[in-house]
Amino acid sequence: MSDGGGSAVRVVIADDSALIREGLESMLSGRPDLEFAGAGRDGEELQELVETARPDVVVTDLRMPPSGGREGIRVATRLRRSHPQIGVVVLSQYVEPEFAIELMSEGSSRRAYLLKDRVADAPELVRAIHAVNEGGSVVDPAVVEALIGAQQRKQGSPLTALTDREREVLSVIAEGRSNAAIAESLVLTKRAVEKHVNSIFAKLGLTDAEDVSRRVMAALLFLADEPGPGARA
Repeated sequence: MSDGGGSAVRVVIADDSALIREGLESMLSGRPDLEFAGAGRDGEELQELVETARPDVVVTDLRMPPSGGREGIRVATRLRRSHPQIGVVVLSQYVEPEFAIELMSEGSSRRAYLLKDRVADAPELVRAIHAVNEGGSVVDPAVVEALIGAQQRKQGSPLTALTDREREVLSVIAEGRSNAAIAESLVLTKRAVEKHVNSIFAKLGLTDAEDVSRRVMAALLFLADEPGPGARA
């Protein structure tokens, strides 16, 4: 397994679609920063791969056998308890924010939720793999936009106190990016980003959210308007 010191990240994948498995394998193989270590067709084969291949990161479909409905999230929950050091990237066809929140309900560190459209976007998928391997979190921008849109439609939402730039920064925070990455993405100075972040969390009452993973969970819980322990972690 990767020791975090620059060695290749070992990745296994699981999806009941042979086409998706082949696409993921082709995308991940041959990269010096990643080591493809195996593929499974369902949750049971994925669990076996975890024990035999000893991956750093699992990339799994949300819906696949044996349970069908939320198998990818069930696997992520089991791994949180049995192999907390393994990162999990869940791929889904669905924008519904409830899936992303459920995935991160026991902690957002080492978890990512991406839409399957991102399978065609190698840099985004690779970024998510590295992020969860390093203890971070990633939420698909489309999910973040859905959450922000729903919250903005509510009367009296604290989001109305945010400036346009602050809403833009909040959406990128929820994607799991560091202040430095936000600065690069939005073409701002790191100092400017820090000011925006401090202002955002002050206005939203999330001043205790410090590291990247806790910031992601705090942002998700706020945007979903579902108070929980992560909102003040």
